Amino acid sequence: MSVHDPSVYQTSVNGQTTYYIFGSFLASAKSTDLMNWTSVSDGVNNNNPLFNYNVTNELAEGFAWTGEQSLWAADVVQLSNGQFAYYYNQSIMTAPRGYTGVATGNSIEGPFYNQGIQLKSGMWGEESENAGEIYDPTIHPNAVDPHTFYDKNGKLWMVYGSYSGGIFILEMDDTTGKPLAGQGYGKHLLGGDHSHIEGAFILHTPDSPYYYMFTSFGGLAADGGYNIRVSRATSPDGPYYDAQNYNMANVAGNRSSIAPYGVKLMGGFEFAGEYGYLSPGHNSAVHNAATGQNFLIFHTRFPNTGEYHSVRVHEMFINSEGWPVVAPQRYVALNGENKVDFNDLLGSYKFINHEKDINSTAKQSINIQLNSDNSISGDISGTWWLQSDNKIQLNINNLGSFNGVASWQWNSATNKLVPTFSALSAAGIAVWGSQN
Repeated sequence: MSVHDPSVYQTSVNGQTTYYIFGSFLASAKSTDLMNWTSVSDGVNNNNPLFNYNVTNELAEGFAWTGEQSLWAADVVQLSNGQFAYYYNQSIMTAPRGYTGVATGNSIEGPFYNQGIQLKSGMWGEESENAGEIYDPTIHPNAVDPHTFYDKNGKLWMVYGSYSGGIFILEMDDTTGKPLAGQGYGKHLLGGDHSHIEGAFILHTPDSPYYYMFTSFGGLAADGGYNIRVSRATSPDGPYYDAQNYNMANVAGNRSSIAPYGVKLMGGFEFAGEYGYLSPGHNSAVHNAATGQNFLIFHTRFPNTGEYHSVRVHEMFINSEGWPVVAPQRYVALNGENKVDFNDLLGSYKFINHEKDINSTAKQSINIQLNSDNSISGDISGTWWLQSDNKIQLNINNLGSFNGVASWQWNSATNKLVPTFSALSAAGIAVWGSQN
């Protein structure tokens, strides 16, 4: 399923848990199992049902602001009055002249009716949304890439921004879906000085004290180096910190300046002879309260396939340090308890070190062995220990200590169930292993 920049919303349809994803170009799809997707809509034209086959008139104000009839990464949330709010947005590619608006409807599949633009950017030489301040793209946001979410107290927020002045957050009115008055662009969370950071998404789960903010570093093209990073806070509006306890509000500048920060969950990689991704990013995430599972949903490109992209879903687990780690294999539902024991883990693995760079080429797998004497051998050496609840620790020579989670995953390349592990270092570097 090709939905670029997929933002997930979980709801109930006829008593069945259903996941909707909304993305760029008015594309959307739905699934009941996170594996099989059905298209709901696609294309910024008057054949699209989301805006009652009339998007050119409904969103004419936004199209006039940018001079382009296009739409980018959408987001949907249900308001306290039961209506669904659809956040539409777009910017021109060559400058941060953008906007975000909201439309509402009685069904998550629309039709949605425009309630107006709520934020603009790129008003050159004119006053910005911050009263008394002339718009400055190095410190003010590009008003795109919205994500709305409820905090643990039921308050609605919107995080947004792309490149330019960084990522910002606003308190929202949960009946209108619009920002509360008097905030301007809101509070700055990270990025600035045109740093290549965008696509923020914040996840809070009932069993965690943290709000996890996912962002994509790099560029979205196949060779752009998109990679998924996370930071966390105990309050929805921050401050957000990475695994090195670095305040992400201070992360700004060029790629070499921002690359050391944030916990890098995944970038481009390739398991030899199996599969790989290039520029995975602009993710969303969802918690299934019934099963306790967490899922990462994103688009990705692939090695040797140009700019073709598709949606992928991977399960996430929480390691002993309270950080999410991403399963190495694409999600497939399993029967029974996902319990891995010591003997299961013994054997040879394809191993990926995601490192910390903004990589435009795929990290290639190497070969390692987890041995019964708790040693690691092969292309790297070290020790490993399986702990309770599938927790695993790896001490790798010249790389350091990694805390993670082992799990059974379905390898679609070999068509078999295999033990895997995913772990993070204190520096925020992810390593993966998938048994041969």
